[in-house]
Amino acid sequence: MKGISIFATKVSASLLHRIGRGGSLPGSIGLKLDSDIFSKLRINGPVILVTGTNGKTSTANMITDLMEQDGYHVISNRRGDNLREGIATTLLSHSTLSGRIKADAVVLEVDELNVRHVLPKLPVQLLVVNNFFRDQLDRAREMEQLIDSIEGVLPNFNGTLVLNANDPNVVRLSLKAPQADCLYFGLAKNKYSVASTNEASEGKFCPKCGARLVYDYYQYSHIGKFHCSKCDFQTPPMDVELTDIDLETETFRYKDKLYRSPYEGMYSMYNCAAVLAVSAFYRMKESAARAVFAHAPQPKGRNERFEKDGRTVILNLVKNPTGANEVMKVIERDERPKSVCIVLNDREQDGTDVSWIYDTFFEKLMKDTTKAVVCTGLRAYDMALRMYYGGYQGKIAVKNNVTEAVDLAMKECDRVYVVATYTALLPTRNIIVKEMGL
Repeated sequence: MKGISIFATKVSASLLHRIGRGGSLPGSIGLKLDSDIFSKLRINGPVILVTGTNGKTSTANMITDLMEQDGYHVISNRRGDNLREGIATTLLSHSTLSGRIKADAVVLEVDELNVRHVLPKLPVQLLVVNNFFRDQLDRAREMEQLIDSIEGVLPNFNGTLVLNANDPNVVRLSLKAPQADCLYFGLAKNKYSVASTNEASEGKFCPKCGARLVYDYYQYSHIGKFHCSKCDFQTPPMDVELTDIDLETETFRYKDKLYRSPYEGMYSMYNCAAVLAVSAFYRMKESAARAVFAHAPQPKGRNERFEKDGRTVILNLVKNPTGANEVMKVIERDERPKSVCIVLNDREQDGTDVSWIYDTFFEKLMKDTTKAVVCTGLRAYDMALRMYYGGYQGKIAVKNNVTEAVDLAMKECDRVYVVATYTALLPTRNIIVKEMGL
């Protein structure tokens, strides 16, 4: 069935490509014909999986660029089709009928719940894990269950775990992988580190003994330097540690060399640290990572900026409280007059439970410099109520039509921040482009 599965996937992918479409349907067909097709593929070169709640798309794409900088021919699911079916589409579309992958490196972004379907079936050399936060509780359930699903396939993994040393929920994976090596990355204490936090935090208890974790400092949410109050579980020594973090210039140092992050926010620095950890593993030249950071493309809707005729619109994806709080920090640092448009949907891909908006510090927007907040999307009134309960004293408007909402936000101020949930992101982006005449 292997050849038939690959052939059917390639043909359906080609047909969809001709009509300008892609996605996971070809992979679904391939897996239906041969559910064990992953284990039958031959890959001559490193296989790198990237997972975690926030930042996996940017990180995986930068690692892909890094490998290409070092001379590898890489295949990757750059468009973010990170479920098992999307990964099947990527792999089988680049395979011969005999199952040989036509590349000498594979980099795959993998949804956290799908790691268990992919890791045991492929010759994975590196599993890169950025972070774990509560996200889409209706789909992923509690984070503990999500982590359990990954831990379940780690006992036989004999590659290398590339782990965020500042996230106890990531570090705990090492406890379940006795045959794996570990490479740790993270950020040193810096001027933005705090002694306490009231952000949504999942890193409260030790995964070894259940005692409370004690933090020397927090970077954001539960990310920071920690140790168990009873046993030896703690932040491990870092193999890659970024220092001299400056969020105004978006720069950091690694091994006394200055780098500039291609994206805003401290969470993006962690993505860079993961890339540098992969670079260190393969002993690449320093210039390779520097070139990746200098030319990293801006993912659509990830702090994407649109400018014309003195007007600026900045678009960001929000999907869970931790990621949303980091976006709020970026907006908070902008002291210029602005309006904010929030597009809140609750479709399956967004997560049907929108209670996370009460764990997000929208209060950071509630300043005199925020001239108006326009709420839209399927749960527009829930969002407006959140702003009202938060004590925002400025203008709150609700528009059922996203185009009208974006238009109103742009009329209120020449500087506009638009934040949108997953299914709203690209439609909102298209509206911004149209409204600005770009």
